[in-house]
Amino acid sequence: MAGNSQRRNRRTSNKKGAQMGSGGQRRKGLEGKGPTPPASARKGHVKNRIANAKAKQVAARRPAPRRGGAKGTAELVVGRNPVFEALRDGVPATTLYVQQFIDSDERVREALQLATQRGDINLMEAPRPELDRMTNGLNHQGLVLQVPPYDYAHPEDLAAAAFDDGEEPLIVALDGVTDPRNLGAVVRSVCAFGGHGVVVPERRAAGMTAGAWKTSAGTAARTPVARATNLTRTLEQYQKAGLMVVGLAADGEMELQDVEALDGPVVIVVGSEGKGLSRLVGETCDVRVRIPMPGGAESLNAGVAAGVVLWEAARRRG
Repeated sequence: MAGNSQRRNRRTSNKKGAQMGSGGQRRKGLEGKGPTPPASARKGHVKNRIANAKAKQVAARRPAPRRGGAKGTAELVVGRNPVFEALRDGVPATTLYVQQFIDSDERVREALQLATQRGDINLMEAPRPELDRMTNGLNHQGLVLQVPPYDYAHPEDLAAAAFDDGEEPLIVALDGVTDPRNLGAVVRSVCAFGGHGVVVPERRAAGMTAGAWKTSAGTAARTPVARATNLTRTLEQYQKAGLMVVGLAADGEMELQDVEALDGPVVIVVGSEGKGLSRLVGETCDVRVRIPMPGGAESLNAGVAAGVVLWEAARRRG
């Protein structure tokens, strides 16, 4: 009898007893999920696959986004006169470092005043050893100005911006010009004669340093400078876009006044004063021209040569 009672108890214990409530936690599972999405939005549906295929075709036809230009490197302007002149000439700057317990003279006071008036330059006080370390021991005279990296344009953007404005591109490319002052002078001439920008090679060429900014007399703020990884390839791309490439050379086959291309879309290529155009760049040019010089000078520096040609181009376009 005892054995039968145990079996009955086991059978009874297997039955479901009272269950605890969910406390409303399962209520969300009973709620509706909204209207059924269209077939084109339901994963796995044939119409969804067709819609995805069409989207991929449209994306493939869409042009790739424009990549930005290269960035320059940060620079330090050192010394009381150079710092004052950089601030006076509008060279971009982020921080002015001033030596602690500096012997203040007129240049120091003027530099501090200019930096304060600009409103976007941080003023930092630093001990002399720190400034010595920053400048690698240069004679900083207690003033150090930090210039941010220059934001170069992409070479193709120069021509594209001109075309977008309904104008014929007028661009200057520099080949082997290593003096930042020449670059600044060219930027100033391009701005003065209605050009659309300057192209410089990435290597073995002057960049937009504080010296170039100063020589540009403020025009670098509104005249884009682009940096080309390979100048020859960049000139070929300009040719494909419909621009004539005119190189300046002392032994050019045409004189400047005979070149008809200057009133259309054109890239003027200027070489260094000593070596002129490099071989590959010279061979890429559509035409090489010379500037008549009755006075007998053998050559002009890059800034002057570019200014002469830009004036002639502006005269014809006007």
